[in-house]
Amino acid sequence: MASCSKRSDVIFHYGMTKTVAIIDYGMGNVGSVLNALAYLKVPALVTRNAEEIRCASHIILPGVGAFGEGMRNLREYGLIPLLEEVRQAGKPLLGICLGMQLLASVGEEGGEHEGLGFIPGRVRRFKVDEANVRVPHIGWNDVSPTADAVLFRNVSPLIFDFVHSFHLVPEDSAVVSATCNYGEEFVVAVQKGSVFGVQFHPEKSQKSGLAVLNNFLNYA
Repeated sequence: MASCSKRSDVIFHYGMTKTVAIIDYGMGNVGSVLNALAYLKVPALVTRNAEEIRCASHIILPGVGAFGEGMRNLREYGLIPLLEEVRQAGKPLLGICLGMQLLASVGEEGGEHEGLGFIPGRVRRFKVDEANVRVPHIGWNDVSPTADAVLFRNVSPLIFDFVHSFHLVPEDSAVVSATCNYGEEFVVAVQKGSVFGVQFHPEKSQKSGLAVLNNFLNYA
């Protein structure tokens, strides 16, 4: 890939400089993601510009809100083909919270909506006794990673910050890299090739969250 031009005071050159494009599709406050990456001293910007996305070394799809609205915004901004291009190129892509859910085939929030389909599966609401287990799931909770989970290497403690009512149920258990329990066991992290997703907010999870982001940034 050719060198990329200077935009927003960050110089991108794929394969030479570690840079992050945070996808701007109008879903949630991305300031904490930018702050976390700044702490890790990694150049990053919030963008929906095709050149900037193509030229970044790593892509983050954040998000807070409803599945249907998220997919509608991605579609309206013309970002779905760009994300598919990123996936096919094998560039590291991390979905956070709603961003992880949008990686699924289908979301059930507010009706049935087609997702990106990068991680085959459905996003459904917690199936718990809501008289005893409050939904949404808000706050800190322990996570149990698989032995080979890339994002959780040398991460301790394994406790992260959550805010959600829906979660991804993958079709293939091989993509699961971590689970959690909140009235039922559910998937909190996935990986399929260079596509990653976490249901929790690493950017708000202090030292452990920064370590997860650092592991993602070191993946190539």
